[in-house]
Amino acid sequence: MDESFDYDVAIVGAGVSGCAIAYELARCDLRVVVLEREDDVCCGTSRANSAIVHAGFDAATGSLMARLNVEGSRLMGPLCEELGVDYQRIGSLVVCVDASERGGLDELLRRGRQNGVEGLRVVERAELRELEPNVADAALAALWAPTAAIVNPFQLTVALAETAAVNGVEFRFNAPVSDVARFGRGWRVATASGPLSARVVVNAAGVHADELHNLVCRPGERLEITPRRGQYYVLDTTAGAHVRHTVFALPTRLGKGVLVTPTTGGNLLVGPTAEDIGDKEGTDTTSDGLAEVARKASMTVRDVPLGERIRTFSGLRAHQPGHDFVIGEVAGAAGFIDCAAIESPGLSAAPAIGRMVAGLVAERLGVAPPRALARRPEPIVDVTRLSREDWDALIARRAEYGHVVCRCRTVTEGQIVDAIHRPIPARSVDAVKRRVEAGMGRCQGGFCTPLVMALLARELGVDEARLTKDGPGSELVTGRVREFEGGAGR
Repeated sequence: MDESFDYDVAIVGAGVSGCAIAYELARCDLRVVVLEREDDVCCGTSRANSAIVHAGFDAATGSLMARLNVEGSRLMGPLCEELGVDYQRIGSLVVCVDASERGGLDELLRRGRQNGVEGLRVVERAELRELEPNVADAALAALWAPTAAIVNPFQLTVALAETAAVNGVEFRFNAPVSDVARFGRGWRVATASGPLSARVVVNAAGVHADELHNLVCRPGERLEITPRRGQYYVLDTTAGAHVRHTVFALPTRLGKGVLVTPTTGGNLLVGPTAEDIGDKEGTDTTSDGLAEVARKASMTVRDVPLGERIRTFSGLRAHQPGHDFVIGEVAGAAGFIDCAAIESPGLSAAPAIGRMVAGLVAERLGVAPPRALARRPEPIVDVTRLSREDWDALIARRAEYGHVVCRCRTVTEGQIVDAIHRPIPARSVDAVKRRVEAGMGRCQGGFCTPLVMALLARELGVDEARLTKDGPGSELVTGRVREFEGGAGR
């Protein structure tokens, strides 16, 4: 290690790609820091996506996207089992509703087999209805991909980050990067929390990755990333069994279209749109966009119970015109490695992306073979999965596990306290939600938010007026309506 630098590696971005890279680099004897502009991991694209592990039949054969999707899909199950992350291999169906489009299924089948996807086949109308009883009446056939899955993206990103942290990786939050410049044989990185130097910089900055790339690239080799907005409906758990598998429409040039899928939390997810916009913070939803989701969902699944919706949201994908991942060392900028344009299927590919980028860094730095990782603390207990006897025994050891704070999702005080004291601690209301799902139920935090705030204030030793929903600028209260002094109101 070169002690003239503060770090060997600086990773910009703590989404699922950045955290997967940190997880893999934690196996090496390196000084690694992760720089994140928000106050927690999983705050950008990684928190607002379809939570699907794509099988890998959609990406163009020979593309980096196709290779890493298939590899990541194969790695995801064992990785989630190792980390204690919710993952279910439920399979997916790409539904054809028009006889003139039937060739599209055959093309996806051919491409998927070329990409190395296992178990693909086309199912006809009768078998399709057995697999998915609520498929649209117009459905003629579908491409069946048994290796497709669903995953909890919040748990996955947090678990990767926590494991990296207990193995020595440093995380700096509220640290947006404003500049990257040459510093000897490495780089000087300017952040809101102060400058630092690193031998290697990994650019995993999501929709902002082009801004960093363009600071160091040669003239004429600039990167252009367009935010592609996707709008979604989240339906209550009462609607979660409406489909058994992830149901897609045949894809278009703008993406995989609107899907209907169960989630690992028991909800039903419907979306997304694919709208290219200019605002890299444009995560608003629109009436037109949500109407499009509803209309297109009905083309593949009948009677989608949108009346059971409990939330709408949108996320941004980092799209570039070549529609492929951009991973590799930037020409003329030795030691600056892009992990850019990671749009769908980026979540699916994340384990493979982590391995690939970590390999590039290790090669650049000439580091020794990887070491074994120390395990992170056991995942936070989900009391809904305990028997009554086991829950009672837990309460006997820690009474706070008997105090239910979030009624919709049955989340206890003990779980929230544990989330606040993890290796990557929850410090906002949404950070608690990402870890233990308090506020994800039917009332969307209407009942439990004040209780979560009280626990955050108590455990962090701060005034509730300083607490945020999701980082600086999202403060929930500005002060008290009435102050008390000596027991008398004033």
